[in-house]
Amino acid sequence: MYERRLNRRRFLTLSTTGLATAGLLGRALGAEPASVPPKVEEGLAWFDVQQWGVEGRGWSETTRYFDRLPAKAEGVVRAPVWSLSRHSAGMCVRFATDATEIHARYELLSSSLGMPHMPPTGVSGVDLYAQDDQGTWRWLGVSRPSAQTVKAKLASGIPAGRRAYMAYLPLYNGVESLEIGVPADAAFEPLAPRSEKPIVYYGTSIAHGACASRPGMSFSAILGRWLDRPVVNLAFSGNGRMDPEVVDLLAELDAAVYCIDCLPNMEGPQVAERTEPLVRTLRKARPETPIVLIEDRTYGNAWLLPDRRERHAAARAAFKAAYDKLTAEGVKGLHYVEGEHLLGDDDEATTDSSHPSDLGMMRMAEALEPVLRPILSGQ
Repeated sequence: MYERRLNRRRFLTLSTTGLATAGLLGRALGAEPASVPPKVEEGLAWFDVQQWGVEGRGWSETTRYFDRLPAKAEGVVRAPVWSLSRHSAGMCVRFATDATEIHARYELLSSSLGMPHMPPTGVSGVDLYAQDDQGTWRWLGVSRPSAQTVKAKLASGIPAGRRAYMAYLPLYNGVESLEIGVPADAAFEPLAPRSEKPIVYYGTSIAHGACASRPGMSFSAILGRWLDRPVVNLAFSGNGRMDPEVVDLLAELDAAVYCIDCLPNMEGPQVAERTEPLVRTLRKARPETPIVLIEDRTYGNAWLLPDRRERHAAARAAFKAAYDKLTAEGVKGLHYVEGEHLLGDDDEATTDSSHPSDLGMMRMAEALEPVLRPILSGQ
C-alpha cells in the first residue's frame, strides 16, 4: 500500500504541467520539493509541513520553525516584539491532492486560544482554501480549536479530482508542529513556497490579523490571493512603532514592495521622529524596492470623539510631512495611501472601533489592491 501511495505521488508530480494548464494549480506551484514520506495512522497519511516548507517566513534561521523573526533578533528587538514574533501570522502551506477529505493536526504554542473580540478560529485556527477550475482560491473549511493540541477534519465529501490547496496558519498564536492528513490511498504532492519576491508588510494589530474570524480573512491574506504573491507579515500587535531594530531587519528582506502601516500604534511626535529614518534605511539597503506609506485607518467612533480625530490628524500630518520632504529631496519609489476611507465611510467595519471585522478586512484589501497591483505588475 505504501508503494502504491509513492507511485501515485510520483504520477501527480509528473502531471503538474497538465494540471496547471487546466487551471487547477496555476501559479501555486513553487520549486519541486523532494518526496515526503508520511506517517500512516488509522487510515490517514500524515505529512509534516516542515518537510517541504511554509510560505511567509522571512528568515530560515529561526529559533522555532514557525517564528516570524530570526533567532538573532532575540534580545535586539523589544521584548514584546519578540514575543509577538512567535505567532505564525501570515504563514501558509500549499499542497495538491485528490483526497476526498483533508485533516490537520497541530500543537499550539499558547493555551490562550481566543480573545474577547476575536474567536479561536482566527486566533488559533488553520484555515483551508482550494483552487477552483478557473484558478481562483476559494474557502473550504477551518479548524475550531478547543485545546492546545488540535486534531481537526477541515473538509470532507470533496468530489474526486486533484486540486491545489492552501492552509493558513493561526494569526495570534504560535505553532509548534503542523501536519496535513489525507486518506492513506490518496495522492499527495507537497507544493514548495513560491520563489517570487514577497510583499513585506510591517504594521500593528490590524495587519497582525485582529479581528479576522479566520486566518484567510486577514487583509494581508486576501491581498496575497488577489495579487498572487507571497506575503511576509511582520505586524506586531500594539508594537508596530517603526523601531530602528525592526527596520534593520526589514532591510534584510528582498521584498517586491515594503508596506509601512504603523500609525495606529504611534502619535504625531514619534511619527515625525521615525518616518524619515525608516525610509532612508530601507532605501539605502534596497535602492529600487517600492515603499508604500499607509496612514492609520479611521476609528469607527471618531466621528463623535474629538480626541480620536485629533490623534489621526496629528499622526497623519507628521507622516505626510515626512513623505513630502523625502520626495522633494528626490527619494524615488515612494507611494502614499491616505487612511480616511480604508474601512469605508459607514463606521460599521470594526469590532471595537479600532480593529476591523471581516467586513473591515475586505475593505482594507479593496483599498490597497489598486495601489499594490500596478507596483507589482511593473516588476
